[in-house]
Amino acid sequence: MRRALRLAEQAIGLSEPNPRVGCVLVSSNGEVLGEGHTQAAGQAHAEVMALRDASLRGHAVRGATAFVTLEPCAHHGRTPPCCEALSAAGVARVVVATGDTNPRVKGAGVAHLRAQGIRVDEGLLEAQAQALNIGFLHRMRTGRPWVRLKWASSLDARTALPDGQSQWITGPEARQDNMVWRRRAAVLLTGIGTVLADDPRLDVRDPPSPYPPARWVLDRRLRMPCRAQMLRTKGDVVIVHQGSADVERRRALQEAGARCLEAPSDLAALLDELGRREVNELHIEAGATLNGAWLGAHLVDELLVYLAPRLLGPGRGVADLPTLPSLDAAQGWRWLDTVPVGADLRLRLTRSF
Repeated sequence: MRRALRLAEQAIGLSEPNPRVGCVLVSSNGEVLGEGHTQAAGQAHAEVMALRDASLRGHAVRGATAFVTLEPCAHHGRTPPCCEALSAAGVARVVVATGDTNPRVKGAGVAHLRAQGIRVDEGLLEAQAQALNIGFLHRMRTGRPWVRLKWASSLDARTALPDGQSQWITGPEARQDNMVWRRRAAVLLTGIGTVLADDPRLDVRDPPSPYPPARWVLDRRLRMPCRAQMLRTKGDVVIVHQGSADVERRRALQEAGARCLEAPSDLAALLDELGRREVNELHIEAGATLNGAWLGAHLVDELLVYLAPRLLGPGRGVADLPTLPSLDAAQGWRWLDTVPVGADLRLRLTRSF
């Protein structure tokens, strides 16, 4: 199963909006017969790739065990059901890391396999499998993407000096690590304030992604410069603006390569729209105002914080939040992990309910 999870990781940035799945077929004496991971949407899933691999190696899989990181699908979507492919191939046992929360699957894949007389074991390395597909599983349950908010700050929670200087508070290793998290997301989101201050590319590089995430900019009055770096790098750029925004500005930005979208009523409605667009993970990199808005609306599921061993003194903070009436009213977060990254420290937290 650990090998299947490593295979599933190879589907990051490839399989969206489908989940990242790995499959390893093993004989009764422990020989690996075939293996594979989910391909791009509309192409083969992990189980079919593993069956194809076994065939190319000249191996029969009848009586084999399949280790799969997610419950095999049981519905006809862009491809036929994987549970039927496994049963037709004659596997004797399927070990599933975690169930699928997709209402069209949700136990149906396991039920089909058992109805065919195939032994099914569930829950092996379940936590790791769920973490790999946290966005997909969350969207299937809630209709919204998993929201990850990232910032890099000093020990005294400053993201920049008072004049806006911020490059670089953290070291190159932290910036490289953040690319790993950007790659997981279907959409990278920022605000127009960050664009005007930093002119970021907000892309995935080193190595570049073959299917780069879309960049969404919250820009109510269409202040995005037509020569912004974002518009000159590979990948879609969507500018979310007010309906009353200037028509000529909108036309100019569209000619520069942007797509323009009239803003939903609030951030919750924006999440609903992203869910309808089958976005599994939303990665936010913004300034204190927008960070505060997302956090204040209780819409952030995970914090990704890079903490530099520096003290900056006066400067720009991480999030503009309202004054609390008491300490008991503070938002609660739970540690996921703390990992040294170069000279910095990466902190990951999720909401406490």
